[in-house]
Amino acid sequence: MDPLEPLRVTRHAGGDDLLTAGLGEAGLRAATPPAFADPLAPTPAELRRRAIWSNWRGIADLAPGGGYGEFYGGFGAVSGTEYQTLATLPGARQPHRVLVQVPDGFDREARCLVVAASSGSRGIYGAIALAGAWGLPRGCAVVYTDKGAGTDYVDLATGQGPGIDGTLAGGDARAFAPTGAAAAGVAVKHAHSQDNPEADWGRHVRQAADIALQVLDRAFPAQAPHTPASVRTIAVGVSNGGGAVLRAAEEEGAWLDGVVAISPNVWPGDGGRPLYDYVTEAALLMPCALAAPAFADAPYAREEGAVTAASVARCASLAGRGTLSGADLHAQAAQAHARLRATGWSDAAIAAGALSSAFDLWRSVAATYASAYARAPAGAMPCGFRFDMTPPASTAADATRAAWWADASGIPPGAGVGLVEAPPPQGGDPALPGLLCLRALWTGDDPAAAAVRHGVAATRAALPRADLPVILVHGSDDGLIPEAFAGGAYARWAQANGRPLSYWRVDHAQHFDAFLGVPALGARYVPLMPYAYRALDAMWAHLSAGAALPGNAHLTPLPRGSIGGAPPPLTAEALRLPR
Repeated sequence: MDPLEPLRVTRHAGGDDLLTAGLGEAGLRAATPPAFADPLAPTPAELRRRAIWSNWRGIADLAPGGGYGEFYGGFGAVSGTEYQTLATLPGARQPHRVLVQVPDGFDREARCLVVAASSGSRGIYGAIALAGAWGLPRGCAVVYTDKGAGTDYVDLATGQGPGIDGTLAGGDARAFAPTGAAAAGVAVKHAHSQDNPEADWGRHVRQAADIALQVLDRAFPAQAPHTPASVRTIAVGVSNGGGAVLRAAEEEGAWLDGVVAISPNVWPGDGGRPLYDYVTEAALLMPCALAAPAFADAPYAREEGAVTAASVARCASLAGRGTLSGADLHAQAAQAHARLRATGWSDAAIAAGALSSAFDLWRSVAATYASAYARAPAGAMPCGFRFDMTPPASTAADATRAAWWADASGIPPGAGVGLVEAPPPQGGDPALPGLLCLRALWTGDDPAAAAVRHGVAATRAALPRADLPVILVHGSDDGLIPEAFAGGAYARWAQANGRPLSYWRVDHAQHFDAFLGVPALGARYVPLMPYAYRALDAMWAHLSAGAALPGNAHLTPLPRGSIGGAPPPLTAEALRLPR
């Protein structure tokens, strides 16, 4: 059997290019997504265009004055061909999506390949704003993997989910076929594949790179074979994608030439903390800690200058059950703040974490990852959680379902799918019982907790290959994947073991460039993407021209501040980019 089957091959030029799907700068910067002619039956081309719009805007700061397309990045149209397949790792239940973009200007002499893993749990275009925008204009092929997550949701009531072209399908035509306990609601691949995909992130990246070489043989048979010895390969990723490329760096053999990891979700072999530990801790304590005076000016920590009702309720709940002993809100917030500091959280990370608390992101991430670590099917998620349509049945829901592949982020809530608890939460702090259950899966000693901890243990990183150059970039203010727990800890560990790793720590950079269009965030924080582009440039210079790897750097850019409530335009000089 052909290892590339099924293989979907599509041509993209003119008004439907590889990088922007014909949207160009104006279309990508537009605040509303490209429309469908028929919302109940969007075409594959319409879904692709909208997926590219969604993923650009989910990762890059495209707001006016943010600098994208001015002194870093670009929107130039690139014509070429896409090859998309569903690949399955040996022993896995479910496939991951792999998509190869081969530009018409592929450099057949100085052959190059960028292999990228989607950020977060995003779909197959989840790295296009960095890997595609950097690699395609340089004549490199770019291969993407959704690393076993992505937007292949399945409505368990109808049996419908996206097929390889993104349109709704049933049965074997779906890209994700959930197994195990049947249930109402929605199956999400990251949570319900029963594969614990995070444990295999590195293998996903390597398999994607192998597939890309086979695709290049098909695209350019006269220049075949395309091998690791004849194709220079750089792996790059952001957030979960950054963790994936660092896990790929462990893979044996000289198949990979360099790695660039940005704000990686990675648990180093020595030091650091696993995601599930600090996410469940933050979910419980951070809403209360944000009521402390230290966070009075943190965006989303206050409502009209006052402590949020959620903070007041969480402090009272934790005091009521004896977790905190303070007699009033001030004392309770101070104690919650001190507990987070004692486990390694910086004030900068807590302040940026207010965004995740305000949008209930901690709970969504914890529920999704608990299910993945436990290898639970959709009908048996831990702690009584499930995902379901909101609302479950209507014409609007039909249109939402049809757009899942393009619109979803890979972790609900969003795209018409919500996180549901059974029994329904009640009271002034309704999320607390579920969060306590999720935290107990890390701290407890029952079989359910043991299963989750076993799944987490499988995600711990090993050292990168001894001769593999790595550039790692992390923001000091990251409130979702704190630098001290992930990128910084990994860099210290790798360097202590003699690995050729350069580490850039960037002050005033948090996790979400895409939110910097919000004036309060844009005034306080700088984007991380300019440093990602500079790191790719430095890696390319090292591999192609023999330039020395850049050294470690603690970068101190100047935040934009605000003038009359709006941040002034960002400048390259203010970012103090490495040379």
